[in-house]
Amino acid sequence: MKEIEQKLSGEIKRLTNKTFKFDERIREGWFSAVYFLKTKEIAEKRLPNNYVTMQFFQKKHAVLCGTDEAIALVHTFAHEPEKLEIHSLKDGDKIAPYETVLTISGAYQHFGFLEGIIDGILARRTSVATNVYNVVKAARSTGKQKPIIFMGDRDDHFTQQAGDGYAAFIGGSTAQATHAMNEWWGKKGMGTMPHAMIQMFRGDVVAASKAYHEMYPEDELVTLVDYNNDVITDALKVARAFGTDLKGVRVDTSRTLVDKYFLRNHHLMGTFDPRGASPELIFALRKALDEEGYPHVNIVVSGGFTEKRIEQFEMLGVPVDMYGVGGSLLNINIGFTGDNVLLNGTPEAKEGRRYRPNPRLEPVEYSSQTI
Repeated sequence: MKEIEQKLSGEIKRLTNKTFKFDERIREGWFSAVYFLKTKEIAEKRLPNNYVTMQFFQKKHAVLCGTDEAIALVHTFAHEPEKLEIHSLKDGDKIAPYETVLTISGAYQHFGFLEGIIDGILARRTSVATNVYNVVKAARSTGKQKPIIFMGDRDDHFTQQAGDGYAAFIGGSTAQATHAMNEWWGKKGMGTMPHAMIQMFRGDVVAASKAYHEMYPEDELVTLVDYNNDVITDALKVARAFGTDLKGVRVDTSRTLVDKYFLRNHHLMGTFDPRGASPELIFALRKALDEEGYPHVNIVVSGGFTEKRIEQFEMLGVPVDMYGVGGSLLNINIGFTGDNVLLNGTPEAKEGRRYRPNPRLEPVEYSSQTI
């Protein structure tokens, strides 16, 4: 926890393998491509005195994440890791296409078999961090930063939650949905009610909200209001019942549904797509709340939101106070490459690749800390 607090406070301490729960089978090559393992054996027997520099890069403008994890991996599973020379950028650094973000120098057989695992760590963490950063940027395009809740728990295998949540934090998300997503940076999950809770109260949103408020009086009451596909009606019911105790309503309308507000007011349709949590629905909800004297009630939207959709909402001035975003943040769209570019101190790389020194890289001290 101490190292997490140091990172949160802006100190430069890196996370170590005290944070990461590595699978011990990494040591025996279980997760390494077989050709790396064969190369390791050949280097040990035919070229034992080699000294290589491996550099890692990607091809986009991005927010880097995964360096602490990759370095901890090397320090944990490389042979004689204290003899390796590592230089790296830091998690959260903005990076350019082809910029070197990490170099590892030493005998190939001591660390080369970890290349693919390092590529994968950097690819996933940087993709998530960059996706979140872009969404956060879209949500402040009008000058006011709208909070982003990372809701990716249902969009990938649960074992990815801790790393994805940390990457989302690096990218700038305000809160994460599960405790696991907050594990590496020392916070707790955030959330109020799912549709399942309202279902157990037979669609009675006020009754469900009352139960929640009585059970969790210290929480800010934010009610989900799309269960009956009648967002404005249910939002006003809850607002009338709770007054200033109601802090917000969340709209999560399916993109296949048209809210009953438009079915009752069908003359409004014809010039826009009325499905889902549309801008027109949110404008109407805000107007209804304000007219009944509930301007303090914030509006949270979720369900299929992406960077482009948030940009559209912000451009239109849709009165959203917070966005919940899930699956779109987990798209792995950044790939890293590790290349051997120096051999025994002289340039040696595949055609089209070369050693790219980066003055921004910082030396990394060896850490033997364990879980």
